[in-house]
Amino acid sequence: MVRIKDIAKECGVSTATVSKALNGYGDVGPETAARIKQTAMRLHYMPNAAARMLKTNISHNIGVVFEDETMSGLTHEFFSHILNSAKNELEDHGYDITFISQKVGGNSFLQHCRYRRVDGVLIASVDFTNPQVRELVMSEFPTVTIDYAFDSHSCVMSDNASGAFDLVSYLYQMGHRKIAYIHGEMTSVTIKRLTGFYKAVKELGLHIPEQYVLESRYHDIRKTAERLRELLNLQDPPTAIMFPDDYTYIGCLPVFENLGVSIPDDLSVVGYDGIPMSQMIRPKLTTLKQDTEEIGRVSARELIQIIENPKNVIVEELMVSGSLVKGETVKRLSRIN
Repeated sequence: MVRIKDIAKECGVSTATVSKALNGYGDVGPETAARIKQTAMRLHYMPNAAARMLKTNISHNIGVVFEDETMSGLTHEFFSHILNSAKNELEDHGYDITFISQKVGGNSFLQHCRYRRVDGVLIASVDFTNPQVRELVMSEFPTVTIDYAFDSHSCVMSDNASGAFDLVSYLYQMGHRKIAYIHGEMTSVTIKRLTGFYKAVKELGLHIPEQYVLESRYHDIRKTAERLRELLNLQDPPTAIMFPDDYTYIGCLPVFENLGVSIPDDLSVVGYDGIPMSQMIRPKLTTLKQDTEEIGRVSARELIQIIENPKNVIVEELMVSGSLVKGETVKRLSRIN
């Protein structure tokens, strides 16, 4: 195994100079630093992670808690893009990631983090009311949560309230007054989207019957299909339906086909998330695209800041805006309903 003293001997410098050059200290001349780094690469030098951790007390290992109830795992159309973006950002800053699980040796999330000696934890798409999640958030580990806010802890939020508001406003601009909303289960995300929905309803002077607002579950095609049939069977059905996410709309396409409902001629629909598949189907889905890359980047940067500058930490709720994607699933009504 190549050691620092081997590089020092090869370059004719001290081990201290090699160490400073490899760690980016500015008191080594640029030409010397470049020569040392080139020699390290040529000799296939790998730093001793254990020794580096003893010296700096930083493992450069980030834990990721991601437990998706839909069992989509890393194929999840929304969170997979967030995690990939966070991974790239962390790697650019010299950090590795470890997925934290309750399935390793029967450990809790906190025990697994301690076993892996992570520097901090990103938490996404979990049951935030789970006592083990709360235990981890309140532990000694720096944490950043995604789409959920804990007191005195930083989080990164997609602006769900504004997203829902924008969707209702767009449907209104297109002439729709009978707007139904099939929303997800009652999470903090859903509560914010409902807040945006009802804010738009109030500001636009709409009257939305209670039976137009139904609860389903995110990524649950079967339950969403049931709610869809309920709406379409109403004596006075809506002209437009907001779906909990793009995935459930795509999964309900056979229902529309079986019922002989043409989109958007017979019914207008909008989704949420802006997953790539939503723009590959025909007609292209009108949806609210969440900026998954930015959410991932901001989450990673915030966690790194907390780890590397703990004395300057400011607890923040960082909001990331999405954007309306005007697809082909909303019909402009010539007559106001």
